[in-house]
Amino acid sequence: MKNVKQSGMTLLEVLIAMVVMAFAVLGLAGLQAQTQMASIEAYQRAQAVMLNQDLKDRVQLDRANAAAYVTGVANPLGTGDDQPLVCNGINDMTQRNRCEWSAALKGASQLEGERTVGAMIDARGCVEQLQAPNPDPAVCQPAVYRVTTVWQGLSESEPPFLGCAAQLYGTEGFRRAISTRVVVGLPDCG
Repeated sequence: MKNVKQSGMTLLEVLIAMVVMAFAVLGLAGLQAQTQMASIEAYQRAQAVMLNQDLKDRVQLDRANAAAYVTGVANPLGTGDDQPLVCNGINDMTQRNRCEWSAALKGASQLEGERTVGAMIDARGCVEQLQAPNPDPAVCQPAVYRVTTVWQGLSESEPPFLGCAAQLYGTEGFRRAISTRVVVGLPDCG
C-alpha cells in the first residue's frame, strides 16, 4: 500500500472553522449593538449637560427674577407641559426663557417634518430652590438653585436620587437625571 500525503483541509475542519467564525461574528454584532446603545446614552447625557448650562446662564442673567424659574420636582417643564414650541410672542424675559428652555427640552431645535427630534427621549426639566437669599448685611447669603434635566434611558440602571419627574417613566431604572447648581449672588452685599 502506498502512503498518500494529504494536502488541504478536511470537511470536518472546514465545518469547525465555520462554527468558530459564526460565534465570532455573533459576538461582534452583540458588541456593536451595545456600543450603539452606549453612544446614544452618551449623546443624551451631553444634550442634558448643554440644556442645564443654558438655563443656568439664563437664570444668572435674569438674577432679579431667579425665583420665578422654580418649577419644583412635580411640575417639570418639557415633555407634557403646556408651553408652546415657538416662543416669539412672549415679551417677558423670564417667561420667554422658561418657554425656550421647555422648547429645547422637547427638541424643537431640530425638526424632522413636523416632529421634534433634537433632544433626549421624553426630556423634562426641574428647577428647585435649595437656599433662599438673605440680603441682610450681617448674613449676605446668596440664593442657590438646582437645575435638573431628566430623560428616558434605553436600558435599566440604578435610578437617580434626584426627585425631578419621578414616577413619570414607568420603571424608575429607565429615568436618567443630571443636575447643576446655580448660585445667584447678591451684588449689593458686603
